Amino acid sequence: MSLPVDYAERVYAGVLGKIIGVYLGRPFEGWTYQRIMNELGEIQYYVHEKLNKPLIVTDDDITGTFTFIRALSDHGNRKNISAKEIGETWRNYIIENRSILWWGGMGNSTEHTAYLRLKKGVQAPESGSAVLNGKVVSEQIGAQIFIDGWGMVAPGDPELAVYLAKQAGSVSHDGEALYGAQVLAAMEALAFMEPDLNCLIDTAIKYIPSESIIFHLIQDVREWHSEYPDWHDTFQKIVTHYGYNRYGGNCHIVPNHALIHLGLLYGENDFQKTLMITNTAGWDTDCNSGNVGCLMGIKNGLSGLETGPDWRNPVADRVLLPTADCGRVISDAVREAVEIVNMGRVLAGEAEWKPKNGARFHFEFPGSVQGFQPDDSIESRGTLRIENVEGHSLIGKRSLALRFQGVAHARPARAATATFVPPGAMNMGVYSLMSAPTLYSGQKVFGRLTADPLNLDPVNVGLFIRYYGDQDVLTRLSGPSHLISPGEEWNFQWLIPEIGGVPIFEVGVEIFSDVRRDGVLYLDYLSWHGEPNVTWTGGKQPGMYQRAWVDGVSMLIIHPPELMRLVQNEGCGMVMTGSREWRNYRVEVEATPHMLEKFGIAARVQGLRRYCAFELSRNGRARLVKYWDDTIQVLADTEFHFEFGRTYLLKIEVKGNQVHAWVEHQMVLSAPIDIQDGWIGIICEEGRLGVHQVRVSPG
Repeated sequence: MSLPVDYAERVYAGVLGKIIGVYLGRPFEGWTYQRIMNELGEIQYYVHEKLNKPLIVTDDDITGTFTFIRALSDHGNRKNISAKEIGETWRNYIIENRSILWWGGMGNSTEHTAYLRLKKGVQAPESGSAVLNGKVVSEQIGAQIFIDGWGMVAPGDPELAVYLAKQAGSVSHDGEALYGAQVLAAMEALAFMEPDLNCLIDTAIKYIPSESIIFHLIQDVREWHSEYPDWHDTFQKIVTHYGYNRYGGNCHIVPNHALIHLGLLYGENDFQKTLMITNTAGWDTDCNSGNVGCLMGIKNGLSGLETGPDWRNPVADRVLLPTADCGRVISDAVREAVEIVNMGRVLAGEAEWKPKNGARFHFEFPGSVQGFQPDDSIESRGTLRIENVEGHSLIGKRSLALRFQGVAHARPARAATATFVPPGAMNMGVYSLMSAPTLYSGQKVFGRLTADPLNLDPVNVGLFIRYYGDQDVLTRLSGPSHLISPGEEWNFQWLIPEIGGVPIFEVGVEIFSDVRRDGVLYLDYLSWHGEPNVTWTGGKQPGMYQRAWVDGVSMLIIHPPELMRLVQNEGCGMVMTGSREWRNYRVEVEATPHMLEKFGIAARVQGLRRYCAFELSRNGRARLVKYWDDTIQVLADTEFHFEFGRTYLLKIEVKGNQVHAWVEHQMVLSAPIDIQDGWIGIICEEGRLGVHQVRVSPG
């Protein structure tokens, strides 16, 4: 089946609908209908400010949806991917007790229960089975809330979507939970081709048993919809026949699946009204709202998001995905949509899509800003308006218009996008935010700007970054600038200088002038490439300097003068920084092993269970090892005895298809390697390791 011509844009609309729905429902998740009506009234728009909560948050619905779908690309984009392989992806990206899941304990949290099964060697689908975990635990809501990506990679193919939904859902769920997920995945897949809601439902329920509760629930809600004009009457029917009091556990699939159909049927094909009903009804609001928002986004496209209030500008495409993929935490709806689109394209036998030659920020979807926002500081407030527009691109179709007004030397206009976590965002409540920066010293930022030919005068335009300086104070560093005349283009480049290893918070464009100026500049694209040139040293007080390392050990202790102290209670742990785009580089680590079994450096890391490592073991061996899911391949091995309490300088270099390792400037091992790219990590197994300095440089 050929892909719809607007496939990419509809996926983007689905991703937007998902994150809008989650951000809308998250602040009052778990509230009852009565409490919502008493304290908030009907949910017509974002209410986070009323409850003193942030809008852009970490959330399992978003992180799980856009992380678990990576199993497809990680396993070759095959239509017959198995539950076992998706379970491997769980273990590769989930950091226990920290990322993605609700860590509510065995038998209480369905996903935590499944994770513990996987950790003990129980493979999916047994890890999520009712036989092993019981009916109540296995039929909670999680299979449904993580399902949207699997529908979006199968446009117009509900049968494939249903198969993928079953494999993905079976990692942690069973029974009615799988049926609900399969119905939703089928509807989303078909929504790329079919706008009629009843047709979507009619087709989707053919894929689940007619004797299932989900099947009868859907039939009942449809019948009540035809009988009662007011959604409140049908809601009361749902409470009576399918309410929380009838189903055990913390968040059962059945009541919440009913609310999804309630919102869809009474929403009259309107995005705002559909979300209003789904959220006002209560229960698991962010989950239900996210699923409904995604389906409505796919079905009605971007235009469907524009019919009510301004849903998109407050969000600005921003997404946070805290996992072991540390360079993917700071993301955006465009990036996640392109990833899904390319999985769908490969499944359909088509080539991947690389907008503007794969630029990180390309703005090719209507309305997309990819996190770029005007500077709201006192000196710059009101000087800039950002708008996605057609044209003004060399090889694409769209660009980001920077409409500046009243700028002067002391009143610059600035637009920037985040490359690391914002101040105050580390404590997000249930789901913590761990992240590495996406931009580092030594990398080259490049892109293209043009000036509107109707501008009356030239204006100065330049690049800048802000980074966390002393006491975590955000400090601005200006880069190259150019006096750009009306109609002129500027192809810019900037090699980010060494700034002491501190994390870069944002990168952006600034506009300034000696005299007051108005006009428009167009940002065609912005990107960066290359390996970093960064040194991290100890002796600094706790702060963002150390938080730029994603913590995958039992305890990460900041203990000056050490850079960090790693403590791993059981098995092998790792702290990580960098991103998947890194390829050829050297890593030097100065560290002191205390009581431990093994320590070393990981390179070309692609998750907790996919990487190359140079490791020194207590048994007197130095090894180069490739870890790939459950496979451990020793690439090279030699005798080496380390001493507790002695500081060692270790180095690993990955270049092309070769890896080399040194101890104290002496090469000890070399081997071929077939892992092509990935970030870096420091390994500690069952003990304590003091890390004094880390340096990464181009290879």
